[in-house]
Amino acid sequence: MQRTISVAFFFLSLSLAQAGIFDEIADQALKFVPKYAPKFIKNVETGTSSGKPAFCNDLDCPQYTVVKKEKDYEVRKYVKTTWVSTSMNGISYDESIYKMFMKLFNYIQGDNVADEKIAMTAPVINRLIPGPGPACENNFTMSFFMSPKIKDPPKPKKKDVFLSTLPELTAYVSSFGGFATETDDIQKAAKLAQILKDAGVSFYEDFYYTAGYDSPFKLLNRHNEVWFIGK
Repeated sequence: MQRTISVAFFFLSLSLAQAGIFDEIADQALKFVPKYAPKFIKNVETGTSSGKPAFCNDLDCPQYTVVKKEKDYEVRKYVKTTWVSTSMNGISYDESIYKMFMKLFNYIQGDNVADEKIAMTAPVINRLIPGPGPACENNFTMSFFMSPKIKDPPKPKKKDVFLSTLPELTAYVSSFGGFATETDDIQKAAKLAQILKDAGVSFYEDFYYTAGYDSPFKLLNRHNEVWFIGK
């Protein structure tokens, strides 16, 4: 149980860091980073013995195959997956991401009809549907992956948290390192969208996903992604 809580605080700290308020809870978060920290700070070049991508940090993550690799992106075929999700409308990305994370974090900590604690997985994904103008609300949906080990995920207690399914899909994925900010995500998504359009790729242009895999305590070989979904 201590390991599950520690892993969850890794990802909680990640979202708080992206929201610009990590400094306020750094001391508290560090208390939950015990002897497990070295196990999660892995070099992406070395891979893992489990056969999972190294950037999953030995956490359960969605299964996919790489169909093709290009200079600036790769094409992945994902199997059907189950997630626990929550959505918000708002202008502020930072405020929305913190509130959504806490709802999902509470779910895996037992705020579900079975009062069951669920191990953290990777990645934490965010679907962004941009608003029509600069002062318009955007639609954000954050999701935690539900491991296939959980055959029947418990229903959430909260009405604004829900179980969802992504069908088998093709994702066009651009990966980058460092500590990703909102600006980084937007710039990377814009660049990838233009590359795909120039290449004549058919994809959904009205939304995109970001995917985060790492704790803010991981300093090197960090891994972030933006996804567009193929039609």
